[in-house]
Amino acid sequence: MAVLDSGGVTMPTENGVADLDTLRRRKSRSDSSNGLDTSPSDDAGAPADVRDRIDSAAQGTDNLAGGNGGDTENRESGGGGNGDVRFTYRPSVPAHRRTRESPLSSDAIFKQSHAGLFNLCVVVLVAVNSRLIIENLMKYGWLIRTDFWFSSSSLRDWPLFMCCLSLSVFPLAAFIVEKMVLQKLISEPVAIILHVMITLTEVLYPVYVTLRCDSAFLSGVTLMLLTCIVWLKLVSYAHTNYDIRTVANSADKVDPEVSYYVSLKSLAYFMVAPTLCYQPSYPRSPCIRKGWVARQFAKLVIFTGLMGFIIEQYINPIVRNSKHPLKGDLLYAIERVLKLSVPNLYVWLCMFYCFFHLWLNILAELLCFGDREFYKDWWNAKSVGDYWRMWNMPVHKWMVRHVYFPCLRIKIPKVPAVIIAFLVSAVFHELCIAVPCRLFNLWAFIGIMFQVPLVFITNYLQERFGSMVGNMIFWFSFCIFGQPMCVLLYYHDLMNRKGTMS
Repeated sequence: MAVLDSGGVTMPTENGVADLDTLRRRKSRSDSSNGLDTSPSDDAGAPADVRDRIDSAAQGTDNLAGGNGGDTENRESGGGGNGDVRFTYRPSVPAHRRTRESPLSSDAIFKQSHAGLFNLCVVVLVAVNSRLIIENLMKYGWLIRTDFWFSSSSLRDWPLFMCCLSLSVFPLAAFIVEKMVLQKLISEPVAIILHVMITLTEVLYPVYVTLRCDSAFLSGVTLMLLTCIVWLKLVSYAHTNYDIRTVANSADKVDPEVSYYVSLKSLAYFMVAPTLCYQPSYPRSPCIRKGWVARQFAKLVIFTGLMGFIIEQYINPIVRNSKHPLKGDLLYAIERVLKLSVPNLYVWLCMFYCFFHLWLNILAELLCFGDREFYKDWWNAKSVGDYWRMWNMPVHKWMVRHVYFPCLRIKIPKVPAVIIAFLVSAVFHELCIAVPCRLFNLWAFIGIMFQVPLVFITNYLQERFGSMVGNMIFWFSFCIFGQPMCVLLYYHDLMNRKGTMS
C-alpha cells in the first residue's frame, strides 16, 4: 500500500500500513508551511486532505487481531484488513467514534438475530423434558396402554371401515347430478335440491353408524374426520360448478374463457388432493421426489409415536387423577388445568406438525399438487382472528370462498357473516368429538363460539397496546386454558356416562 504526502507524492509504507506518527509529522510540517499555529497533537486546523489521511489511517488500524469485535468495527469503519500488529489499536486511535446502543436495549433488540438464544432455548427445553421423562419412568413405570385407542374388540369396528369405503358413493352421485345438468336433463333448482340431499345424507349416515356401533375412540374420530372432509369437498364441488355455470351464461362475465364442463377425472383428483376448494385444474409440481417422501414419512412415524407416548404417559394419568373442573375446589381445578396444559400443548404441536406439514406435504408430493400453503406463521398471530386465518389454510379458504363472501354478496353484514362462519366450524368440531364419545354436552361447540368475542377483544387490544399483547392472550386462551379445560370436561363426562351405563 502507498500513501500520498502533502505534495501529492506517493510514499511506500512498511507492510502496506501507514505509520500514524509519520502522517502526523507531515501534517505538522504542512501546518507550519501554511503559517498555522497549531499544536502537533491537535489536528483541528489541519487541511482537509491531511485530516482525511489521518482518519483513514486511524480506521485502518482499528482491527483486533483475531477478534470478532474488531472485525465488526473494522467493517463498520471501512478500514483495511491484515495490518501489522504494531499498527493495530494504537493508543492514539479513538476507540469510541459514534453513539451506539447495547444489543438488548429496547431500540436495538429487534434489529438483530436471536438465533443463539433460540438454540439455547431448544437445548434447555430438551434437557428439562428429558429429565422429566426419566423421572416419570422411574416413578410410575411404563403406563402406555392401547385399549383406549384400539380395544380388544377392535375387529367389531368393521362397520366403520365399510362406512369409510362407502363414502366414495356420494362424490359419484354429485358427478351424476352435474352431468345431468350439463346435458339439460334437470333444471337448476332440481340440481340444488339433489346436492342438498346428497350432502345431508353423507353426514347423517356415518353419524348413525358410529352411534350404533360400540367402536374404539380412534376409529370413530377417523370416520367423522373423513366424513367432514368429504362433506366440505362435496359442497365446494356443487357450489363451484354452480358459480361456473352462472359466470359462463352471464353476458358480462369477467373471464371470457370460463366454460362449464364436467370431468370425472378432475373430480377424482380433487377428492384425494390436499385441498377443500374445487377447481377444474390445479398448479402441479414437475415430479415426485421419492427420497424426500421417505424422509417425511419417517418423521411422520417418529412424531406420531411421540404424540402417543405423551398422551399415554402424561395426559391420561393427569386426567384420571383429576376431578370435574366445574365441580369441587376452584384452586384444585386451576392446578389440574395448568398441569395438563404443557403436555397438551406438546401433543397439539405434534398433531399440527404431523398433519399439516408432514402428511399434507407427503400427499401433495405424491399427487404433484403444487400449492402447498397449508398454513402460515400462525405462531406470530397478533389476535385470535389472525390465528384462525393462518393455522388451517384449507379450511380458511373454504370458509372464505363458500360461507363468508357468499354471505356478504347477499347483503349480510360482516359481523353476522363472521358469526355464521364460526357457527359452521363449531358444528363440525362438535360432530368430530361428540359423536365418537357419544356425548352431546356441546363443550366443543361452546369453545368454538367463544372465539367470536375473543376475536373482537384481541383486535381491540392489538390496536390499543400492540401486537405482543394480542399474541400472549391468544397463547393463553387457546393453549394454556381452552384446550386443557375441554379435555377435562369431555373425559369426566365420558367416565360418568360409562359409570351410569355399567
